[in-house]
Amino acid sequence: MGEVIWTTIRLAGLTTFLLLLLATPLAWWLARRPAWWKEIVAALTTLPIILPPTVLGFYLLIAFAPSSPLMAPLHAVGIRTLAFTFEGLVIASMIYSLPFAAQPIRAAFEAMGAQPMEVAATLRASPIDAFFSVALPQARRGYLAAAILVFAHTVGEFGVVLMIGGAIPGRTEVISTRIFHLVEALDYGQAHRLSAGVALFAFVVLLTMLLVERRGGRAT
Repeated sequence: MGEVIWTTIRLAGLTTFLLLLLATPLAWWLARRPAWWKEIVAALTTLPIILPPTVLGFYLLIAFAPSSPLMAPLHAVGIRTLAFTFEGLVIASMIYSLPFAAQPIRAAFEAMGAQPMEVAATLRASPIDAFFSVALPQARRGYLAAAILVFAHTVGEFGVVLMIGGAIPGRTEVISTRIFHLVEALDYGQAHRLSAGVALFAFVVLLTMLLVERRGGRAT
C-alpha cells in the first residue's frame, strides 16, 4: 500500500512542478498577447476538462506506440514506447491537468493589468527582470491555486492513468487504480479506507482554496 501512495505522490509532485514551468510562458502569452487566434490556443489548452479521459487516453496510446512518428526519434536511444511507463504517465498527467495550471495563472496575470510592467519599464528594468520581480510576485495566488488544483487533480485521475499506465504494481499503479482493483476483488474494507482518505484529501484541498481566496479578497 505504501508503494502505491508513494507512486501517487511522486506522480502528482512531478506533474505539478513540470506543469507550473510549462504553463507559465503559455499563460503569460495568453494574458498579454492581443492576437485574435489566442482563444483558439486557449480552447485547445482547456479541452482536457471536457474531453472524456478514455478519448484522451486512447489517442495518447496511439502517440506513445512504437510505430508512432512521435516515438521514432527516441528509438535511437532505446526508447520504443512510453505506454505503461512512469515517464509516459507523467506526460499524460501533464496533458490532462494542463487547464488546471494554465487557467489560474493566466487569470492572475490578467488581473495584474499592464500598469506594473509599464512602471517597471520606465525604471529601465528589462522584460525578464520585470517579469521575475513584478509579475511573478503579483501572480503568486494564481500559482498557489494552480499548484493545489494540479496536485489534487492528478491524485484523483483514473481513466487516463489506467489506460496509459496499466496499473502495473510498483511502477504505474496509483491510488485510484488500486481502489478500482480492490472493488473488483470485493475487498471493500481496504477500498473504503483508501476512498475515505482521498475524500478527506479532496475536502482539505477545497477548504484550502476557499481560505486562500478569502484571504486574498481581504488583502485587496
